[in-house]
Amino acid sequence: MRGRGSGGRALLRLLVLLLLVISSAPVAPGDERPAAPPEEGIALAIVYDTSGSMTDPVPDGGGGRAPKYVIANRALDQIVDRLQAYVASAPPDAPRRIEAGLFVFKDSSAVPAVRFGPFDPEALRAWRKRAAKPDGPTPLGQAVSLAGQAVLASRLTHKHVLVLTDGVNTAGPEPAGELSRLKDTASRSGKTLSAHFVAFDIDADRFNALRALGATVVGAADARQLDQQFEYILERKILLEDEEPPAKGRKAD
Repeated sequence: MRGRGSGGRALLRLLVLLLLVISSAPVAPGDERPAAPPEEGIALAIVYDTSGSMTDPVPDGGGGRAPKYVIANRALDQIVDRLQAYVASAPPDAPRRIEAGLFVFKDSSAVPAVRFGPFDPEALRAWRKRAAKPDGPTPLGQAVSLAGQAVLASRLTHKHVLVLTDGVNTAGPEPAGELSRLKDTASRSGKTLSAHFVAFDIDADRFNALRALGATVVGAADARQLDQQFEYILERKILLEDEEPPAKGRKAD
């Protein structure tokens, strides 16, 4: 009888020790707590080309010519105005959530000009007012990657990257490869990432590799077309989310 009692106590001590070991084991990063549930809303990362070629002039819609970055700045203001109106027009019992950020080129890399977070129209307008004159190469792939990672990290369900560029990639990884990796990452986690490219003063067919991945690719040769294409993308692709079939895209008028 005494032998059985000793054996039982030994087994109990072993079980307690095992529980202590399990409870003190390190937890892998990301396993500390359940993932936060997704929330309805739009996560929008804007990639804005600040390469040197954006100083070249194009028709400004008023019979004259202006540097591309001046025209693009006006278009950026219109995007901010439209997003602000979209949020403001929501009914009180169904607010519309937007998270946004602005990404630009710096030397041969990409950086956030307005950090991704709750939509802040004044921060976006302030950047436009103080932005330096465009200069340098076009690290488009890196900018797409940075913008895509930002929206994928958001809890908001509708994830979009909107790109304005007047040239193909000239530094770092190619945007098609980066977009493909981002879409694979999104798919593995049950998310959807949409990308939209406005080719400003460059043939939109130069971006066919992005079209093949399902990205919206449109072209604009002047201020009027740029406004039209941004309106099309905002209204149809981002705010309403019409699906873009693979390998196709709307070209400039």
